[in-house]
Amino acid sequence: MKPQSISILDYNYDLPNEKIAMHPLSKRDASKLLIFKDEKIVESVFSEIATQIPEKSLLIFNNSKVINARIKFSKATGANIEIFCLEPHGNIDTYEQIMVSNKVVQWKCFVGGAAKWKDDILEKEIAINNTKIILFAKKIEKITESFVVEFSWNNTNYTFAQIIEASGSVPLPPYIKRITDNEDTSRYQTIFAKTNGSVAAPTAGLHFSENIFEKLIAKNIIKSFVTLHVGAGTFKPVKSATMEQHEMHAEYIDVDYCTIENLQKSIGKIVAVGTTSLRTIETLYWLGVKIFFNPSITALTLLQWDVYEEKFVSNNINANEALQTLLYWMKKNNKQSIFTKTQILIVPGYTFRIANMLVTNFHQPCSTLLLLVAAAVGNNWKKMYDYALKNEFRFLSYGDGNLIFIDN
Repeated sequence: MKPQSISILDYNYDLPNEKIAMHPLSKRDASKLLIFKDEKIVESVFSEIATQIPEKSLLIFNNSKVINARIKFSKATGANIEIFCLEPHGNIDTYEQIMVSNKVVQWKCFVGGAAKWKDDILEKEIAINNTKIILFAKKIEKITESFVVEFSWNNTNYTFAQIIEASGSVPLPPYIKRITDNEDTSRYQTIFAKTNGSVAAPTAGLHFSENIFEKLIAKNIIKSFVTLHVGAGTFKPVKSATMEQHEMHAEYIDVDYCTIENLQKSIGKIVAVGTTSLRTIETLYWLGVKIFFNPSITALTLLQWDVYEEKFVSNNINANEALQTLLYWMKKNNKQSIFTKTQILIVPGYTFRIANMLVTNFHQPCSTLLLLVAAAVGNNWKKMYDYALKNEFRFLSYGDGNLIFIDN
């Protein structure tokens, strides 16, 4: 079956509200862990995940940091406008250039109460280090499903990273139906979060603690970091009957030269922590393939159906060759890292090229994330999810997780 013909209704299941975790556990690594290997299910806890991972494996983490993407403005009329920052608007070379800007930035945004916002400029008073600052928001244009909003502020001593930290709130997923509280500030963030940009947490990483890291080191398991800035599209439901009509969300990735070298050295023992890390490292393979077919290529991007094109699918390029090609291209073009957008869509029928294991949470019905899991385990996803539902596992972002051994 062609991936475009996949029916999303084949990846539906009943998820009662009481199975959705509304709050994190008191300890990060106390979550339950379902291990799926050789078509068998074993139950454990996250604090013991090191015992399940082969020695000298490489764990790939997404170090993107969740920003306070929800900003509420109140108009003089009493109307409330909520702006949800999605991603920077326009072409950028790095996320950092946006976050360190101290004058004006433009973002693609969802706008709650957009009908109440005409052409007026919104204002919000905030305080940073006891300094009062006025944040301004101007609606520039309407684009598909969102708006371009220009933010500016009246004090150039502060960057946009500082402004959004002070003015916004934690962007909890839409299925966590409660007001954010103090625990979310730290718990909807991994302990290794570093690079500002995500509007949703790479949730598989939320389970990892310093205790787990110590156990990984003791077992000679190493870790490397990639950056994929998670967009709100990760929660976008598949509304079309088949995948052909679904547009996969595109997200920025940033991976440095040393990390790609680490991947090349660890082929066969690579663990992707989270679907975002997995999508990133699989993207790297396909970028290498693209260069192999077109050595003079200057702009690297990956669209959702690229990986299913016949000329790519039928290639005999292995992981080592693809990564080496990518590294050579980086040297040739004086690039220290790969910064681009990926729209990779991983669905049943996909052959994994880099990842051998996946750590992930339990995902929503009829979602592209569930399709990714099904690509790794086939119809066994039903057995896994049925077991989890019957054995008191907690679902979605603040819920429990699983370790999947991918049958390549």
